[in-house]
Amino acid sequence: MAIKRSNHQPKVSESALREYLSSLFNADVRICGVWRLGSEKSEASKDLKGFGYGVPYVVEFMVNGVTKRAVLETMRSEGFGHDYFSDRAQVLLWQHSTFNKLPRHVRSLDVGAFTVKGDGLKSLSDCGEFFILTELVDGKLYHFDLDRLKENEQLNELDKQRCLALSDYLVEIHKVKRDAPWLYVRRARELVGHGECIMGLLDSYPSELDFVNESKLIDIERDCVIWRWRLKRKAHRLSQVHGDFHPWNVMFREGTDFTVLDRSRGEWSEPADDVTAMTINYIFYSLQKYGELTGVFEHLFHLFWKNYLEKTGDWEILEVVQPFYAWRGLVVASPMWYPNLSKDVRIKLLNFVRNVLQFERFNLERVNSYISEI
Repeated sequence: MAIKRSNHQPKVSESALREYLSSLFNADVRICGVWRLGSEKSEASKDLKGFGYGVPYVVEFMVNGVTKRAVLETMRSEGFGHDYFSDRAQVLLWQHSTFNKLPRHVRSLDVGAFTVKGDGLKSLSDCGEFFILTELVDGKLYHFDLDRLKENEQLNELDKQRCLALSDYLVEIHKVKRDAPWLYVRRARELVGHGECIMGLLDSYPSELDFVNESKLIDIERDCVIWRWRLKRKAHRLSQVHGDFHPWNVMFREGTDFTVLDRSRGEWSEPADDVTAMTINYIFYSLQKYGELTGVFEHLFHLFWKNYLEKTGDWEILEVVQPFYAWRGLVVASPMWYPNLSKDVRIKLLNFVRNVLQFERFNLERVNSYISEI
């Protein structure tokens, strides 16, 4: 008889959590507290119902006289290719296997699963829903810098240095190459067809929107399929990547010291994946503030790109960024991810998506023409 997996949130006792951590660290562990990441600390209860799927929790515990903190996290199941138990397990197993390989990435301590009955945690055996346990890092997410700039328009020297530090980071990790054309072709295919990428984003757009019609979304999807075939000829570009390098996945501390979070989808891909994931946000914030790419965000956009191109000499990247910008544009224009955007900003973002796909070479000086209607 097949086991029916429960869709209810796992119910984990404090004793089960303590037993799991004691096994992981091979020492007696005392639980000091458990609370939602981003909220205030509270004492751990005997019945830790809070481990809802997709909600990260901080676990504070003492082992060998030392107080430690870790983040315990599962994945949500709604859409974006995460619908089945095996989808979510695949992502978390991959993350654990690769987080610690990338410079400056938050470290993964373990990957495991809640038991089918939902009353405990195991490293892997009689598994139900999977989880990942990572170190907790201090700092402030980079998007807070961009929020401040949108508010006061005061670009300081540290803003410029952080922008360059992020660009330099990509210069360094993209130096690592691999001769595996099948992986590049796979990433090109996933860029278009994966649940987290272009088709998944398009599927998440509700019907009958007031800023785009179905016909235009179909046009975007068709043009991205064409771009997939162009990318297949560029397999020599396969490089080490982060895979989701955006301002909500970079944690800054003092100065330019930072840690990256949540590496995604593959160790190897097209460098444009990372470059567009960050630089689309300079466009995104500028559109919200000015209605075009200008001011402080235009400065950061060109500073990032100029530094990257000069240090890598990779001018060919301008021939492959288009579908990656389309994907990231679909993310920031999404009513699901950004429900409070104005209609005007969404229209301009989708104009950008549609227009960049029409050009064989991306022109860094023509961003404002790309956001205009075709």
